[in-house]
Parts: sequence; structure tokens; C-alpha cells
Amino acid sequence: MAQSVLRNIRYRGLTTCVPERAFSNVQDCPPEQRSERERLVRNIGIETRRVCLEGVVFSDLALVAAEKLIAGLGWEKSSIDALIVVTQSPDYPIPATAIILQDKLGLSHGTVAFDINLGCSGYAYGLFTLGSMLSAHGLKRGIMLVGDKSSNPLSLDNGLLSLFGDAATATALEFDEAAPPMYFNMGSDGSGHKAIIIEAGGQRVPIQPHHLERLPGADGISRKGTDVILDGPSILNFSIREVPVAVAELVEFSPFGLEDIDYFVFHQANRMINETIRKKLGLPAEKVPMSLKDFGNTSSASIPVTINTRLQEALAQGPQRLLLSGFGVGLSWASCILEIENAYLPPLIEI
Repeated sequence: MAQSVLRNIRYRGLTTCVPERAFSNVQDCPPEQRSERERLVRNIGIETRRVCLEGVVFSDLALVAAEKLIAGLGWEKSSIDALIVVTQSPDYPIPATAIILQDKLGLSHGTVAFDINLGCSGYAYGLFTLGSMLSAHGLKRGIMLVGDKSSNPLSLDNGLLSLFGDAATATALEFDEAAPPMYFNMGSDGSGHKAIIIEAGGQRVPIQPHHLERLPGADGISRKGTDVILDGPSILNFSIREVPVAVAELVEFSPFGLEDIDYFVFHQANRMINETIRKKLGLPAEKVPMSLKDFGNTSSASIPVTINTRLQEALAQGPQRLLLSGFGVGLSWASCILEIENAYLPPLIEI
């Protein structure tokens, strides 16, 4: 495991933007499937997810979240030194979406801006990347935009069960010598890269006409070559094998015990995975907030979405120590322990 401590980095704020449009896995399905759908929803825990309107993409949500965050903090845009975008839903293959948003946000030409292509583990990796840049001195303020447009249009057209929702979040970090340390534990296993994959569209498998047709796969599911393929059993086994160990190793690396953590915020994969992880770690349910029911699996945004929508009241009452843990596509995983105090966390933004 790659373990590290970041010093002098203050968590200044978090905003979350989601589409106003919501779809229900129970209500928005054919009536004859209602009973079976209710059973599935009880198992996966995803009742509703937010879905972008036609023509709206991740960066549109991210732009709104970033503008709200910068205004709420009262930061001059000229004082922002870095802009990192963590997404698997870029506007274009090239250029990087961060460069486009640097211009749309009116940030200076001296802003460091780049993308990170990560999904479920991306929030913790992004905190580590941006925090490392700021802790090296010279750079003082940074914004991290995290999320994806993950909803599947096929599920909307056909009333199919969907796990994924759309969301974008903006997080502000600032160099501060009085800030408490952040502790990180990260890992990857590329031998499992096919467990979550879009096969066509890169240079390994360039898009051909047949990739745009919905054809039945080996699992009997019809999909395009540009659709995501999920190996459910492999993802389940990976998650419940690696995450509890990674969390335990992070706690051992830090000066804290499990009892010293106020809340544990895990990537919102599905209810079965998350509950298994919670029970293996022996954590009380009240210390493990979940946003699955209302937003679904929002990829790299799921951890900040959960913080913003489930912990706003707790964070308003005083400093809170959180353990964040993301895991999935790659396969990759990353966990961190950080303290949040007096951060700007406005209510959820819906557009």
C-alpha cells in the first residue's frame, strides 16, 4: 500500500450540483415489473437517481458547483492557483476539461489545470494530488471538480433498473500551516481492469460501426461497444476483500483508532457491498452515512455527495474527523482521514 501524510492543507469547502430531474427504479418501470423491482431495490439500496437533461454534461454541473463554491468562500479568482478535474466524462477526448473550465470560470492564465481519469476512487486520489501540490509550497489555493455523467439513456427509454446517477462536486483546499494532517492509503490492481470497462473508444479498440449497435453479449445483455460493462461478482469480491483491509491499514498508519473517527464515508457502490464492508469493520450504522437511496452510484462524486447531503448538520456543529474510502474502476482504491472544521457547505444545488 502507498501510505502518506499531507500537512498544512485545510479543507475549506464543498458544493454539490445535481440535475433536478429524478427517476425512480420503482415508480418508473412497467407495472408488471413493480414487485420484482421493489425486491431488487431493497438489495441494492438505489431507489432514485438524478439524470441530466439532453445536452447537459458533467462539466455544466461542475461549472455551477465551482462558481457557487468560489463565491461562497469569497475567493478572488486570481488567487486560485490550481484546478483539477477528476472525471471519466470529459467534454472531449482532447483537450482536458479542466482547461476548458479554467476559461469558463475566468481563472487566470497562470492556473495549473489538468484532468485525472479516475472513477470510484477518484475523490481521495484527487485530494491527495491537489493537497500534495499545495503542501509543496508556492501554490496556496486549489479547486477540485469531481463527478461524472453516468446515467444510462437506455434505462430511461426502457424502464430498466439503473445504478448510476449524475452529479458534480467542487472542493476547495488551501495551504494553512495550522491545518491538521491528512492521512492517505492508496492501491491499485490492474489485473482486474476488465471488471469495469468500456471496451470501445480508445486506441486499443477504435470505434467501428458495429460498436454503435446494441448487440447481445456473453452475459445475454444487449449493449453498445461504448457502454460500460460491469462484472458484478468480481466487483463484489474485490470490494469486500480489499476495502476493509485498506481501511484498517490506514487507521493503523494514523495516530487514530476506529473509535476516534466521527464518520466513515464510503463510495456508494450498492447497499449489499457497503453493508458488508461496514459489518466486516464492525462499524455502527449511524457512523456510516449513505446517499444511495436518493442519488444512486454517482461514481467519483459519491463521497462528496454523501458528505454534502448527509453530514451538513453534523459539520455545522463543530470539527468532525472523517474517514473517506473510494474503490472500484481500475481496479483502484484510496482512503484518507481528514478533519473538517468551519468549511463552507451550502445546501445541494439542483439545476
